[in-house]
Amino acid sequence: MSTTRGRTGGNAVRMIDVARAANVSLMTVSRALRCPDKVSPETRKLVLDTVLKVGYVPNHIAANLASNRSNVVGQIVPSINNSLYSHTIKGTADVLRAAGLHLLLADSRYSMAEEEALIDAFIAQRVCGLLLHNTSHTARVRQVIRRAGIPVIETGDLVRNPLDTVISYSNFNASREMTLYLAGRGYQQIGFVSLNVKTNLRARERLKGYRAAMQSLGRPHDPLLCSEVEPGLTSGAHAMIDMIMRAPAVDAIFFAGDVLAIGALFEAQRRGWKIPQRIAIAGFDDLELLEHTVPRLTCLKLPRLEIGRRSAERLLARIRETDAGLSRRIDLGFEIIQREST
Repeated sequence: MSTTRGRTGGNAVRMIDVARAANVSLMTVSRALRCPDKVSPETRKLVLDTVLKVGYVPNHIAANLASNRSNVVGQIVPSINNSLYSHTIKGTADVLRAAGLHLLLADSRYSMAEEEALIDAFIAQRVCGLLLHNTSHTARVRQVIRRAGIPVIETGDLVRNPLDTVISYSNFNASREMTLYLAGRGYQQIGFVSLNVKTNLRARERLKGYRAAMQSLGRPHDPLLCSEVEPGLTSGAHAMIDMIMRAPAVDAIFFAGDVLAIGALFEAQRRGWKIPQRIAIAGFDDLELLEHTVPRLTCLKLPRLEIGRRSAERLLARIRETDAGLSRRIDLGFEIIQREST
């Protein structure tokens, strides 16, 4: 009886053991695992079945050292607790999986310093590419990525000068258009609530878009109509009440985040206020929950799943060097979803 599966430590199953068990050459096993397009489907199936049978686990660390590149892509998002990023991650993973690549996910916790440490770790593992939600980076990150020479796709905002390639939408344009939409609905005193603009580039661009819209409408900037808060439902509720107390004439509030908008809506319902008669509420992102609130919430719909897919596709093109002549800046746009809350 074979004892191959029982090997541990220094006696771990080797690629040569797979070749012997499958009765093929060592080169055939190597090609089936690393370059599947170079062997027939039947041979690849034989090798993969044998790999499972004998318990072989490829030594990717050794392979990475030899080739200076792995079949792993690193993706960094600001928070894995935030469901907003799940669609982008799914789009990325689906495309990479079909191409035989693996996705390694990390959480930067909205910190540029943490992002820098994660990028160091990914590059040390010889990832073949990086997907970064952030578009603002430390000077050292820019230097490290430039020296690494691997493709990088940024997805958080449509910046003018990306590290490599950016695939996203304009937070500035989206915020401006929503503000103009609310004005077009007849609202005069439009408030704006976002996360901290000093630490969040996307929030900063959304505030700029709001201000640009108000300026184009000939409405002077009123600091009483702007708030920066922490994430969460409670923050949205408090922001709405605080703004109404500061600026009683406010008749609509644009929340640059759906969770904030939902928190405000729940607080209005708790107080028995009718929306939009008492105050109109608009959000930013189109979480699935927004279709089921009463009233349903008006919001900006962003192509997060498509951003993930297109980013992975472009990354593959960069890795395969088939991206000659392709744009390094791709705008996937946005859509205003009009519902009863406005």
